Amino acid sequence: MFQTLKTALLDILNEVQGTDVNLIIGGGYGLYLRTMYRRQSGERTLFVEWPEARSTSDIDLFLRPELLIDSDKLKPLSEALDKLRYKPVPGAEKYQFKKPGPGNSDAGEIKIDILTGPESSFDSTRVRTDARRARPNPSVGIHAHPTNEALTLEEGLLPVKITGELSSGISLTAEVYLPHPFTFLMMKLFAFRDRHEDLKKEFGRYHALDMYSILATITEKEWALGIIFRDKYLTSPSMNEACHLVSNYFSTSESLGILRLKESEYYRSDFELDKFISALNELFPRGE
Repeated sequence: MFQTLKTALLDILNEVQGTDVNLIIGGGYGLYLRTMYRRQSGERTLFVEWPEARSTSDIDLFLRPELLIDSDKLKPLSEALDKLRYKPVPGAEKYQFKKPGPGNSDAGEIKIDILTGPESSFDSTRVRTDARRARPNPSVGIHAHPTNEALTLEEGLLPVKITGELSSGISLTAEVYLPHPFTFLMMKLFAFRDRHEDLKKEFGRYHALDMYSILATITEKEWALGIIFRDKYLTSPSMNEACHLVSNYFSTSESLGILRLKESEYYRSDFELDKFISALNELFPRGE
């Protein structure tokens, strides 16, 4: 599936190259790209052994708020999705799109989620926001789902080159950006909060696994910047909630988040759980 996602992403990047559309890739596929980059770089990371990359069929495209504020800059992405035959997902029109697999089948289907940073990024702008959508004005056929916990979405980004074949068979090298591990962790914490009782979402097991993978692949430089982010945003409501979530779900070996991690099909006995718990609680400390 990762090869299919790579081709789909390269097709989009090919259509928007030379424009202001610089994409930030989050979610499971963004984490896969991050893990592959770290393997190739050979840099020292917090853990020696990393989890196997979990499967996913989605691509989370994060848009810098500036693209929604100046919506003319967003037109190339809207045109690209239309040209590549992506169709809006009913009920989530303009910020979720799907493209069926070969033969118009569900097998090999690609889903695109379009997200952005916190609603506060659009204060005093023409962008209309609510909990579900950020709507550019004038409209260009693209909305984005605000992610209030992504306080550091545009900070500490990692540029990554992707090389491969387009669906046409032509080779392309293009650049995307990956969120800083602190940003990834914030988003995964909130996702776990929303899914830990949801059977259809595996009780959040894959979010707990992703959190382990994020910390496993963090470098010393990224860790130092994460501490700066922690101190910078410590009094913000989202950070306060993140610290509360870690305290509730990831503070001991018997906490629900750790139990969900152990239930994951990707869990291995060599996972460094004590180190994981310690690092997570240092980044998201319990309040006094």
